[in-house]
Amino acid sequence: MPFCFDCCVVTFNKSSRTVSPMTKDANSGDNSVHGNGNGNGNDAESIEIEMKPLTKYGSQDNDFENEMFLDEPSTETECGVVIGNKQIDDSSNTTIDAPWNLTDWLYPPQLPPELQLLRKENIAIPACYLLVGILQGLSGPLMNVYPMDLNATEAQQTTISTLKSLPASLKLIFGFISDNYPILGYRRKSYMLIGWALSAAAFGTLLFTSDLTLSEEEFVKDNGDIGMRTVVPPNAPTIPFFSLMTFLFGTGFWLADVMGDSVVAEKARLEPTYAKGATQSSCYSYRFFGYMCAGPLSTGLYKWTGPGSVIFLLSVLPLSILPLVFSLGEVRYGQVRSTKEQCQEIWTTVCSRSVWQPLAFVYVYNVLQVGNAAWNQYLLTTLEFSTTQINLIYIASSVLLYLGIITYKHFMINWSWRFVYVVCTLLNGFFSAMQILLILDITFGLSPFLFALGDDAFSDFLAGIQFLPTTIMMVNLCPEGSEGASYAMFTTINNSALQVSRAVSTHLLGIWDVSKETLEDHELQGMINLTILTTVLQMSGIVLVRMLPRTKDELFELKNMNYGSSRVGGLIFLVITFASILYSVTVGILNVVAPGWSGES
Repeated sequence: MPFCFDCCVVTFNKSSRTVSPMTKDANSGDNSVHGNGNGNGNDAESIEIEMKPLTKYGSQDNDFENEMFLDEPSTETECGVVIGNKQIDDSSNTTIDAPWNLTDWLYPPQLPPELQLLRKENIAIPACYLLVGILQGLSGPLMNVYPMDLNATEAQQTTISTLKSLPASLKLIFGFISDNYPILGYRRKSYMLIGWALSAAAFGTLLFTSDLTLSEEEFVKDNGDIGMRTVVPPNAPTIPFFSLMTFLFGTGFWLADVMGDSVVAEKARLEPTYAKGATQSSCYSYRFFGYMCAGPLSTGLYKWTGPGSVIFLLSVLPLSILPLVFSLGEVRYGQVRSTKEQCQEIWTTVCSRSVWQPLAFVYVYNVLQVGNAAWNQYLLTTLEFSTTQINLIYIASSVLLYLGIITYKHFMINWSWRFVYVVCTLLNGFFSAMQILLILDITFGLSPFLFALGDDAFSDFLAGIQFLPTTIMMVNLCPEGSEGASYAMFTTINNSALQVSRAVSTHLLGIWDVSKETLEDHELQGMINLTILTTVLQMSGIVLVRMLPRTKDELFELKNMNYGSSRVGGLIFLVITFASILYSVTVGILNVVAPGWSGES
């Protein structure tokens, strides 16, 4: 009896003693087939049951259905069959939906209690992901404009933004520490508490020790026009102090995030075959929801009340989750694997060609995504965008980033990974080149703001499309039983490449004069040259795309090729990864404490 998981109609004869699939009688609890109400098994009339791609699953002890989903996993189509929530109308032989049940929606009965995220002992997990998204959304606009109001150099502006995400490159270290050194017997919740407390303390210190108010005053421009400029108070935070607090905030933020990822990785092993990936998908949906909602809120607060109110929220919100973390269910004094065993497992993994070859491409490609570190200063100084307009570009980019992810998930999930990267790289090069037209004041009748908005936002839309292929590949590379540590290592590689890219972008500022004073004088040849250079660098990664497998099947075939397991490849891979982290940290510190050390303006 063939059927399709997307949408199918199953026809069976009620006289048959072997019926598949069986439906469960909601009243009797028995596995039976509903007829016209008489329950007569000799009735030869056929019934058609329409099965649609729903989200719930029926009896867990139904052997046939469990076997069906094992043979035909639905991780890609996300199809499930609702048996418990479907009933058959005896008079018309059609299926109808059972009444919606709030309890079953909050605590899906088809999932084990460990995967019911809204239970008291689990609710800290989605709350952690939601809080991560909210704090990212709140801090993004703040880091986008507050350093400029503090008169930070272009290199310092980029570095401050980098320092918040730099601890993401240390995820593997965070994971090893929590695995090997439990606190009070807990490997996850203790470190999650420390992480959120550190984030709250960092910006709380900034809040109580500095004057975070801003004011505006009129001034006369060189051409005689009257303009407005931001004035900071005498005891405003210094750039080094603000950078240190941002780094400590990011350290606590990413420490708590790694603990959340580790708990989800552990719980993912309990997922039934038909629900693989559901826990992670749900958690990321909470994160993106918080991210999109918090961005506009942060922009509005900064415009109308200044940075103080945003920093207040960033210091208070991490404290709000602490009671939920206390109630997080975790086995106390569980088995702790030795550091030697974990290092050996990581070493074996990275020596596989199916790991080091595609991730080498991801690393090099991300390193080449060098941005124009003077761009925000150009928008503020030359085009005289307000800080609110700059943050509106940030918000639009965030929304389109999410839409890019949704676009890939629903329309491009079966596309070749290589093809996705090639198309997105070419389109990104096109939008980067459009920035040159903006500098030349060629906007085709659009205002400079709308033109800049389109350039930046659509570039992030393409970045969103590229996000899921990378994460899907990383998930498929994780060896069974060590998903948490392996995924932390893969994301560390990805994040360290992005940090190197940002550090390189600050070095490029010294090639041409793109200082604030030069931009104020509308001398823009340096900006044009820098934009051309960064565009060429971003597109050059396409020449290495053959290192990337087309599909996950090709990914695993790399194990059977020459150098399927190479110690040399694994060693080079790890050396470059940790050297990148060290380089990013060093450059970031020098940009803050010794601005201009590399010759940038």
